[in-house]
Amino acid sequence: MATSIIDTGLTDCTTGVITLDLAQSLFEYFKDSALFRWKDGNNDCEDRANAICILLDTWHVPNYKGWVFSGYFLKKNLGSLINSWNYHVAALLPVQDHDLTEYYVIDPSTSPCLETLTNWAVKITFSEISYHCIKDGDVYIFPPGKIKKDNWFTRNKGNSNWTIQGLSGINGLSSKGKAQLAFNKKRVMKTLRTFNTMKNERPLFLTGQMDEEN
Repeated sequence: MATSIIDTGLTDCTTGVITLDLAQSLFEYFKDSALFRWKDGNNDCEDRANAICILLDTWHVPNYKGWVFSGYFLKKNLGSLINSWNYHVAALLPVQDHDLTEYYVIDPSTSPCLETLTNWAVKITFSEISYHCIKDGDVYIFPPGKIKKDNWFTRNKGNSNWTIQGLSGINGLSSKGKAQLAFNKKRVMKTLRTFNTMKNERPLFLTGQMDEEN
């Protein structure tokens, strides 16, 4: 049976919590948003996660990212993920559960409902063992070579541009994507306008709930 193990050595510290009701509302909001290409689950997971975390930061909602790695990719152990992925990432919400904090992922590309980090990681694990961890929301991706706790790339202007390109269905880092950018500037600019509108128009359900929690 496949399993997923938390890698505490890679996991960042977390602070802040929200309610489960608010987490559910946020999941439905992003699931229904036309900006996110959830049916294209094999591409641009880091850009979807990054876009959501940018929006949550703007709206002052505590957020992180949940990462899952195949056992072979991370530690050369036995273990693979679905779709032959080496890794997968999704935006993560810290939820108050009595005296504990539970973590839920926003990832309609792999689940039609809100999932705990552990359940999500197990569902993505195809065989043997995977490893999952929690990183800060402004962490964009891990570096080439050995993955350590503090050597990840954080959000900057360059990868924020890649995020908008990814939301447009273009991998700006690939040769094909770079060629696509030359012919799809209008599409990227439309995506950017839509994204900025979402940033500036905080969902109405946040107003009451976040004000109560603050």
